[in-house]
Amino acid sequence: MAKSDELWVFGYGSLIFDPEMEVAEARRATLHGFRRRFCMWSIHHRGSEDEPGLVLALEPHEGGTCEGMAFRAADPVPALQALRARELVSSAYHERTLTLRQAEGGTLDAIGYVVDTAHRQYVPDLSLDQQAEIIARARGDRGPNHEYLMRTADGLREAGMADPDLDRLVARVQQVRDAA
Repeated sequence: MAKSDELWVFGYGSLIFDPEMEVAEARRATLHGFRRRFCMWSIHHRGSEDEPGLVLALEPHEGGTCEGMAFRAADPVPALQALRARELVSSAYHERTLTLRQAEGGTLDAIGYVVDTAHRQYVPDLSLDQQAEIIARARGDRGPNHEYLMRTADGLREAGMADPDLDRLVARVQQVRDAA
């Protein structure tokens, strides 16, 4: 059980490769009842209002699982402030306390960001080809959308948690970019 003054954060996307906080400890963890999907328009970080990109979100899904990393912040207060500034920029995510199953056994409670399925930025029904076309061209204030995809897929693979859906999307985005 985590101490009350500890802050654990669940990373399933960009936090895997860029937690933007000093990490005191990292553990592999799995979240049940959700899946990782490119189902949220990015109008700031990886796209714009005029040409939105797509970012990953935790989407509620019966029977779903999402592997990721639980990060313990070295300094909880500034870490939480930075996370909120980054993740809650457009109110498309809800900050929730999630119960994670640790790879080494037991559970851990961590803050996580879950897509608001009623928000206008939620896009549940894009095909792989539609996602690839958007990700291949979009760019936001944190850089190209395709870089976000590639770095997330690489980070998961390096942590021993390859995601076959992301790997298929990486290949398709590369095909779109090569054809441009």
